[in-house]
Amino acid sequence: MKEIHHWIDGKEYKGTSGRFSDVYNPATGEVQAKLSLATKDELDAAVASAAKAQVAWGATNPQRRARVMMEFVRLINRDMDVLAETLSSEHGKTFPDAKGDVQRGLEVIEFCIGAPHLLKGEFTDSAGPGIDIYSMRQPLGVVAGITPFNFPAMIPLWKMGPALAAGNAMILKPSERDPSVPLMLAKLLQEAGLPDGVLQVVNGDKGSVDAILDNPVIQAVGFVGSTPIAQYIYERAAQNGKRAQCFGGAKNHMIIMPDADLDQAADALVGAGYGAAGERCMAISVAVPVGDKTADALIERLIPRIEKLKVGPYTAGNDVDYGPVVTKAAKENILRLVQSGVDQGAELVVDGRDFNLQGYEDGFFVGPHLFDRVTPDMDIYKTEIFGPVLSTVRAQSYEEAIQLAIDHEYGNGTAIYTRDGDTARDFASRINIGMVGVNVPIPVPLAYHTFGGWKKSGFGDLNQHGPDAFRFYTRTKTVTARWPSGIKEGGEFNFKAMD
Repeated sequence: MKEIHHWIDGKEYKGTSGRFSDVYNPATGEVQAKLSLATKDELDAAVASAAKAQVAWGATNPQRRARVMMEFVRLINRDMDVLAETLSSEHGKTFPDAKGDVQRGLEVIEFCIGAPHLLKGEFTDSAGPGIDIYSMRQPLGVVAGITPFNFPAMIPLWKMGPALAAGNAMILKPSERDPSVPLMLAKLLQEAGLPDGVLQVVNGDKGSVDAILDNPVIQAVGFVGSTPIAQYIYERAAQNGKRAQCFGGAKNHMIIMPDADLDQAADALVGAGYGAAGERCMAISVAVPVGDKTADALIERLIPRIEKLKVGPYTAGNDVDYGPVVTKAAKENILRLVQSGVDQGAELVVDGRDFNLQGYEDGFFVGPHLFDRVTPDMDIYKTEIFGPVLSTVRAQSYEEAIQLAIDHEYGNGTAIYTRDGDTARDFASRINIGMVGVNVPIPVPLAYHTFGGWKKSGFGDLNQHGPDAFRFYTRTKTVTARWPSGIKEGGEFNFKAMD
């Protein structure tokens, strides 16, 4: 059985805890590897080593750090297919989706090549007689990233790119469910010229998370995962004096106005609701058609599209729309929530509960589901299902529709489909959600803007990637300098003034 270990001081480190976690092939349900889980002492030793390595790395000028990022981009592109195939084998997502996972992370690394510009401070000449004021951005020291299973390439890249380009050392604790790609990325960074010890990949469970949160050397923590854990990490980090940016769950609404292109909206809903088996924090999980006529027409278009979705293993190539969910427990939770929707009175229009893939009976596959006439009191509306389940909540007016999204506890992403500019502008202005799409189903900003949710979808003042990432991973120092003048009136130099 293959064993997966840690990456410490620029080489593979075999843990000594004797504790392992199973890494599954989600398509077959088989255990394909054993992942070593670190002890607290091992985590603390990795942090101490990172702190030593950070001193020289932080003193390296930003242009040279940017050159490492440039080479890292080249190497990721070189190994794109290998990274994507490994990702698919552990996560289950299709090969094209896995390549997209890597690509969206790569775009942040490309943005980080601009570190020399992004780290520039400010300067005021002659703020007073002979006084200049200037500011500089300096790295925090050692920081940590705790990343989720659903994007095992993208989110680690979102964390490590800005942190390292800003001059920090990083402890990365990836998900135990699909740990191989983060280790591969660490090796590519070493090949790109990152000094040993600046990036440490330490695998573990809650014990490792708590060790990160309690270690006094670590200055900041970035996390992506479920809301309860995001809130826990944010609170414990704050208690220990650390910066934290913690992103949690989502329940993303798409409002479909009567004037919308319904074929376009239906296509968007299928892609945004069922892509990656719904295991995306930016997945659309609630469709809100305005008016029964709009709802009926939308459902009529959705049913055949959903019924045509092809579910299968990533090895089937482009013939598959989405693959299995990540674990058996995830599958069971999805089906439990589907049953709750039926029990609570929602209309299950497309029923995927009996889905079974021949030859992969033990895999974690879930058929697509479509609910109609869902109401806000139902569990399937309140809870992030994180599976291929789309709920339709009928609204009788635009005001009713927008209020649904405003009132929901999550505020990660939302979208509206309409041809009316006034409606779209009003929606974008009033909605209390971090990322908004107008005729765009998954409004994930590009790397030079920031990504982050509101309400219980995000904890912390600064978002991921874009300029916010460099603000998060640096602190500002402001210097006020006065230089006594040696120039007398009339232009004669006074040497005594310089004594």
